[in-house]
Amino acid sequence: MFSTIMGLPAHPLVIHAVVVLIPLAALGAIVVAVWPAARRRYAPLALGVATVALLSVPLATHTGELLESHVKRTPLVERHTEMADGLLPFAALLWLGLAVLVFVRWYGAKRNVQWGRYLTAAAAIVAVVGAVASGVQVVRIGHSGATAAWHGVGTSSSGRAAGPHH
Repeated sequence: MFSTIMGLPAHPLVIHAVVVLIPLAALGAIVVAVWPAARRRYAPLALGVATVALLSVPLATHTGELLESHVKRTPLVERHTEMADGLLPFAALLWLGLAVLVFVRWYGAKRNVQWGRYLTAAAAIVAVVGAVASGVQVVRIGHSGATAAWHGVGTSSSGRAAGPHH
């Protein structure tokens, strides 16, 4: 796959999809999980956002691995990499909960099944757990990545502010 986009490292550009779409999907999942009227109207849209978000996670991980070969290996980079590798299961849990909510709504509406409310409740719980876990993990991963990228930038050895021209 690609390691640059128009000469810039792809990873810092690609991660913006994860940073925007995972929280958006998480918010959508929570809304449709706890509000039946929103579920009827917006669950397919939330599932669409969650699908694109889920697909963006391995892309961000892959571009991060490509970038990793061009940066100094530090404990901060290692921590960021390890944390990033753990996002996919949470994003998948979020997606799965939404997918089951959409399926039960569609299938149950056509066949008036009685078990639908139990499966809806279980899927809503899965979606909310996946939403909270993936949202928290995106913040943690983003913070660790920013720390790894910017560690030591901003101060000189004398403690004075250092910029690109100092």
